[in-house]
Amino acid sequence: MKSISYYSIAVAAFLTFALFASYTSSDEKQQANTNESNTHKLPQIIKPVNLNKHFDFAGEEVPMDNFDARERLDRELTENSYRHGKNMLNLKKAKRYFPMIEQILAENGVPDDFKYVAVAESDLSNAVSPAGARGFWQFMRPTARDYGMEVSATVDERYNLEMATRAACKHILKLKKMMGSWTLAAAAYNVGQTRLKKEVTAQRASTFYDLNLNHETSRYLFRIIAFKEIMQNPEDFGFNLGEEGYQPLDNFAVVEVNKTIPNLGDFAQKYGTSYRMLKLYNPWLISTSLANKSGKQYFIKIPQR
Repeated sequence: MKSISYYSIAVAAFLTFALFASYTSSDEKQQANTNESNTHKLPQIIKPVNLNKHFDFAGEEVPMDNFDARERLDRELTENSYRHGKNMLNLKKAKRYFPMIEQILAENGVPDDFKYVAVAESDLSNAVSPAGARGFWQFMRPTARDYGMEVSATVDERYNLEMATRAACKHILKLKKMMGSWTLAAAAYNVGQTRLKKEVTAQRASTFYDLNLNHETSRYLFRIIAFKEIMQNPEDFGFNLGEEGYQPLDNFAVVEVNKTIPNLGDFAQKYGTSYRMLKLYNPWLISTSLANKSGKQYFIKIPQR
């Protein structure tokens, strides 16, 4: 009987140990899975953009007490805050291009905030739209010609930033006179003055924020304000540029040309530079040659070392 008793005790002890080991193994496995899961979590903290502040465009206040305007601005700030690569590049490019743009805007009486139109239109680049608009300010061919810019087989002055910015100023001032406010002028820059004026009249609206417009134009002004907020306060959005940035292309000599240039590569070598550098300083030269039957005077920048 004692042997049976000892046997029973041994079996019970074995079962107890096995059950304990099973629970321990399960707990350890669960902990391991938890640890593995934690190591694969994205190391980021996403917070909402601070909307509890003043926002304006060209001195015209955004009505932040209007929930619709507030939410539309929130959308553009939230979406554009996370364009990390493009935002960083725009901040770098701004150091090269904003000084010239700011000077021309000021000379023409156009509010400084309109420089962010060029960011919204082209990300500060000589972009080409599917519709055929070109340059920093995205002029279509007929509008460019209306403002005196040449668009031909070898020259496209929509790519001449100084000329295009002066043309943009004339266009913006025309829109302001027609629409009555800078915010409506900015919207008209996107959708066209005729169409916007028709919508203002039909909807009996007095401000941009009262208008129900197409998807693109409805977002356009808020996108410009978002770029303004991000680029004026980059550190608030996690962009630490420091002293980095692209330097202005201001070290050049100017050569006046009033005849055809058969080959711009030969022209570049004659003046001690490369075809590539010539193009970077003169992006409006869009071919390997310059046709000039009329004897028009062109000013070509020659980079200096």
